[in-house]
Amino acid sequence: MKHLISFILRTVPRPVLQRVSHYAMKVMMVFYQGNNVECTVCSKHFREFMPYGRNIPRPNALCPNCLALERHRLMNLYLLRKTNFYRDRLKVLHVAPEHCFIDRFEKLPNLDYITADIESPLAKIKMDIHQIPFPENTFDVAFCNHVMEHVDDDAKASSELYRVLKPGGWAIIQSPIDYSRATTFEDASITDPKERERLFWQSDHVRLFGRDYAERLAKGGFTVIEDRFVFELPREEVKRFSLPAGEIIYLCKK
Repeated sequence: MKHLISFILRTVPRPVLQRVSHYAMKVMMVFYQGNNVECTVCSKHFREFMPYGRNIPRPNALCPNCLALERHRLMNLYLLRKTNFYRDRLKVLHVAPEHCFIDRFEKLPNLDYITADIESPLAKIKMDIHQIPFPENTFDVAFCNHVMEHVDDDAKASSELYRVLKPGGWAIIQSPIDYSRATTFEDASITDPKERERLFWQSDHVRLFGRDYAERLAKGGFTVIEDRFVFELPREEVKRFSLPAGEIIYLCKK
């Protein structure tokens, strides 16, 4: 199963996967019935989560019901326990919206929720993050996850998110990070897809962030808090929810 998933992720175009994968997963749910793990996004219980990954599939990663991955389950738990997201009236911009969140967030009565992306069929607004088509001080909250490693100019993208947030607003901006690196690595002269995949973890990534990620986000104007929320959770919860035990939440404030 894990090798089949890896093959599909590497060969099927992402927009196609975004449109059809949730239908296929509904069939798979029957094989994962149980109560060993729990998804913090959809609250469903399973024997285990499905494997997921383009190169080396991670075990116990993908919720077969809502398609939440480890990072999504961590983010939603963070929103529930450490923010006002589920309580206050908020205008929210979600860049490159994840399937597991869209329906859930659209149904929340306290949110004015807008999805946007340059190519995703799931987003309602077509948008280049280098030129966000909204006035400054429009949104209370912004989400932009696993985007900054794809964009031409991450500092410009960060400054645009900062511009459209209201004073006092906040954003969560996550990216793949190699914590063994002190600084971010990028080299536009590397064009071979296999070499880019080896160095940047995916062939369509243009950089691999290091421990300076918060500093790079701050170039857009943000005050960046590196919240080690998952490190503070009981070990039993990290295991039960299958959370990424080493992931830092990058909370960006205006």
